[in-house]
Amino acid sequence: MVFRHEIKHLINEADYLAISKRLKFIAHVDKNAREGKDYKIRSLYFDNYSDKALNEKLLGINNREKFRLRYYNDDTSFIRLEKKSKYNGLCSKVSTFISKEKCNLLIEGEIDFLKESTEPLFNELYVKMKTQLIKPKTIVDYVRQAYIYEPGNVRITFDKSIKTGLFAVDFLNTEKLTVETLDKRYIILEVKYDAFLPQIIADCIQTNERRATAFSKYAVCRMYG
Repeated sequence: MVFRHEIKHLINEADYLAISKRLKFIAHVDKNAREGKDYKIRSLYFDNYSDKALNEKLLGINNREKFRLRYYNDDTSFIRLEKKSKYNGLCSKVSTFISKEKCNLLIEGEIDFLKESTEPLFNELYVKMKTQLIKPKTIVDYVRQAYIYEPGNVRITFDKSIKTGLFAVDFLNTEKLTVETLDKRYIILEVKYDAFLPQIIADCIQTNERRATAFSKYAVCRMYG
């Protein structure tokens, strides 16, 4: 498991325009982008009856994890199961492909295929669903623009139009309506990197208005509902 640094900031539209304009000269756009611009992400987050993942985030627990399902640009032919972990301020993500059919089974609570799989992440999710009683909790939608800067393996993303499915878990229904949560004046800037943040990127993302934040898209969507 590889751990990376992650920093987040709430920025406004003017900040976004200034930073993205600078990034275009030194970084390349993520391959998932539609027409070289942005792409849509839909996730389905898991939590238990006592909202363990949510409360650990709100309390700032240092070592924590959460599971989610995810697909891009309304394409349900390629879905991933992911586990995101936080440890001593560093973050890590492991993921694996899950078919649409098995995704449906998982959402419906028919999970025996998880323990029968040779995929370790499936096995781990099975254990957590049995012992911690986690289950699909809510849909989170948003639009992302991402840039890659190869030195330092840096990924810079701008997330906006963050929407919640409230209590809905109809994850594979691409027509499912979701509700805006974050004030549209704000955009979430995230920067992920390995051992060091190159100075050129540190200079590029500087603004006068940005504010450091521990913002969680899952948390804001759950609290909204």
